[in-house]
Amino acid sequence: MKILHVVHAYPPSLGGSQTLTAQLAEHLVANYGDDVTVFTSVARNIDYFWGGDSQALPSGIEQMNGVTVRRFPVAKRLNTVRWLLSGVAYRLRLPYNDWLRTWQTGPFMPGLRPAIAQSGAEVIFATAFPLWHMYDAVAAAQQAQIPIVLLGALHLADRWGYDRPMIYQAIRQADAYIAHTRYERDDLIQRQKIPAAKLHVIGAGVAVAPPNNDAGAALRQARGWGAEPVVMMLGKQVARKRFDLLLDAMRTVWTDQPTARLLLAGGRTTYTQTLEQQISRLPPAQQANISLLSDFDEAQKAALLNASDIFVLASGHESFGIAFVEAWAAGKPVIGARSGALASLIDEGIDGLLFDYPHAASLAQAILTLIENPSQRQQMGAAGRHKVLEKFTWEKVTAQVRAVYTEIINRKR
Repeated sequence: MKILHVVHAYPPSLGGSQTLTAQLAEHLVANYGDDVTVFTSVARNIDYFWGGDSQALPSGIEQMNGVTVRRFPVAKRLNTVRWLLSGVAYRLRLPYNDWLRTWQTGPFMPGLRPAIAQSGAEVIFATAFPLWHMYDAVAAAQQAQIPIVLLGALHLADRWGYDRPMIYQAIRQADAYIAHTRYERDDLIQRQKIPAAKLHVIGAGVAVAPPNNDAGAALRQARGWGAEPVVMMLGKQVARKRFDLLLDAMRTVWTDQPTARLLLAGGRTTYTQTLEQQISRLPPAQQANISLLSDFDEAQKAALLNASDIFVLASGHESFGIAFVEAWAAGKPVIGARSGALASLIDEGIDGLLFDYPHAASLAQAILTLIENPSQRQQMGAAGRHKVLEKFTWEKVTAQVRAVYTEIINRKR
């Protein structure tokens, strides 16, 4: 099968869409012998699209683990004008403000649309909304009469980013759409009137290895952690992940469990300095219980998860929650928001707990519940790992996605 994947950024760029696209591509090559090409941008960080980051990867073609990767330069002119026009149009609810908001984010990759149309691919996969390259992919697929699958990764509570009629029109034009959760699928059917036959629920995957308790124990020893409970949050250090909410919750936790440790790990961004300032305003005893890790090696992630006792994601706006799946793979219980897609992913009381977002007191109570019940933590972690082995390995995810490719290719023929 000759497959083209279109994504806004690709490793070494970090992010959920980047990882998912790379893992799918590499597993399709390794497990099925498919010919997979990726079209992407030169961005290392999506802030690059609107001038917030100056680092870029070289443009051109390279081979990465059997996958052909072509990186396109990004046009970044009129950034300030784009930002002002989109903001005014949205606040005034002007016609086509969704187009102006998409124009503001980009990315604009000259040459991408004709390259997609001329790719000779049997099927195109594109991710993720609300970025501009999705519409280039749909238009080029229609022009070349190539079937296309979209994976939107919709953060449905984010009205600025995803309350855009143009997104749902593109989904209607696609041959198939992959929703990460039942919540997303049901919203598309009920609110957007997308035909159910077009929608497929497929989560993201993780690499599953036996839990390495020795690596976790070594890390705890290196950091001077004894038997005290370790609460971990893993995610890119951006405002929408709500590190601030977790810090507020931990202030309550520390009144009851003063020795509890907090591990905050993720990719550094412009928000990291704000996070550091938030930590610096806490009492010295609480600051001493916090470890902030930025831009750690990916190989360290498993050890960090194994060293923790409870995994928390304080965000209320996620399309899926791949961090939960990574924690479950390590046999850890999770705590997430009773909000949108997140609530549909966690089986409350079985593999994790939900808190009332955005209330810090509710999050604190969930953390305290698991700190005080080690046996419950162990049972939930085991249930989460069982769920991952059943549904969320890369092998199973890739097989499901490839089945969608096969279906729409056969239908088109």
